[in-house]
Amino acid sequence: MASSRELRTDVPHSARMYDYFLGGKDNYEADREAGDKALAEFPAVRVTAQTNREFMRTATRYLAGEGVRQFLDIGTGIPTEPNLHQVAQGLAPESRVVYVDNDPLVFSHARALLVSAEEGRTAFVLADAGKPEEILHAPELMETLDLSQPVAVSLMAVLHFVPGDVLEIVRTLMEPLAKGSYLAISHVTTDFDAGPDDPEGMARLLQVYIDRGIPVQPRTRGAVEQLFDGLELVEPGVEIIHRWRNPGEEFPPGHDKNVSLYGAVGKKV
Repeated sequence: MASSRELRTDVPHSARMYDYFLGGKDNYEADREAGDKALAEFPAVRVTAQTNREFMRTATRYLAGEGVRQFLDIGTGIPTEPNLHQVAQGLAPESRVVYVDNDPLVFSHARALLVSAEEGRTAFVLADAGKPEEILHAPELMETLDLSQPVAVSLMAVLHFVPGDVLEIVRTLMEPLAKGSYLAISHVTTDFDAGPDDPEGMARLLQVYIDRGIPVQPRTRGAVEQLFDGLELVEPGVEIIHRWRNPGEEFPPGHDKNVSLYGAVGKKV
């Protein structure tokens, strides 16, 4: 992935590919080439991206309904309305939101993320998800959030792109937060593939990223659950994202495989 301070338009970036899948225009030829290859290998990737955005909105509405008024959104991506602060402040205008991303192109669009409700506040931190201490000590975060009060950490479709010990990264992020804080995650999986050589499997999509130097690591349901060690999982626990807190809703055949993202929310008690 590009470094925090370097905009490389000649190599694909996961945030800009995501923007392409969502129909955005803030991407470059390298991102579109990789995106077209991804669509050829896993045509449902647009469904995956759109469903992930809906899960972000669902989780944010749940957290705001639980009284959370501070949000830390890591791996923000290029602004796509409604953004997290619009969802949170639509329910609680006093909500404060800090966005974090390592792509300078996302930073260039930060003004779209900083249009806060008058009662609330938003801020942006240019940093890597793999450097939680840098995020937690960023002046923009410290000026916006009160870590003695509950904070909801949102990691939507980002941890599978983070190399290193993601368990330790999550622990480092959550350790200084107050009781009553939350962790919300969505994470890619190959659990729904029919084996490693499934011609219609998520693994084929992930290989497109790997072939272009973008590290990506799918995880099983059990491995995603481990990310919530020490937290109290909100019902229904780790679930395919479109089924999270949607009991009884019917989905077309094969939809779980088309999405292939687990989601969950956990509370620090």
